[in-house]
Amino acid sequence: MALPAQYAWLSKEPGPKMILEALKLFGTVEAAGSKDNPTILAWAAEVGLAKTYSHDSIPWCGLFAAVVAKRAGKGVVDSPLWALSWAEFGKPAEGGAMLGDVLTFKRDGGGHVAMYVGEDASAYHCLGGNQSDQVCITRIAKARLYRARRPIYNVQPANVRKIVLVANGKLSSNEA
Repeated sequence: MALPAQYAWLSKEPGPKMILEALKLFGTVEAAGSKDNPTILAWAAEVGLAKTYSHDSIPWCGLFAAVVAKRAGKGVVDSPLWALSWAEFGKPAEGGAMLGDVLTFKRDGGGHVAMYVGEDASAYHCLGGNQSDQVCITRIAKARLYRARRPIYNVQPANVRKIVLVANGKLSSNEA
């Protein structure tokens, strides 16, 4: 699946590595009904969660974050399937959220985790898993932000920056 036109610029970004790894998985879709996407289940095995994660109908935003972090050479938080566990990832995002930061959001019944690719006046544009049952970019209201965390870099990529985007698309209300 190709990136939507408004996000095509992401394919030319040289980093951060977590964004590059996440983009490789863009378009992965949860299987319908009682079926499971074997790719998503393979992620659970890759990060050592095969015994606790057995169906893609189980929320998988934290699993997506874990496989992306692992492939990028970053640490995976304890209890990664719990989205709000990612509020302890890396270090605080000083100066506000920027490209590649891990954002955690509160929602009714739990939380959500995704990566910052930009923002508009009212929402963060987030690359994540289990957003409309797929890996995609969606807008999430800034008011729902719980924490913004920055990966720990040996040398921070030069393109880690705030990105202002046009407010296109509906706001996500529940990523479960």
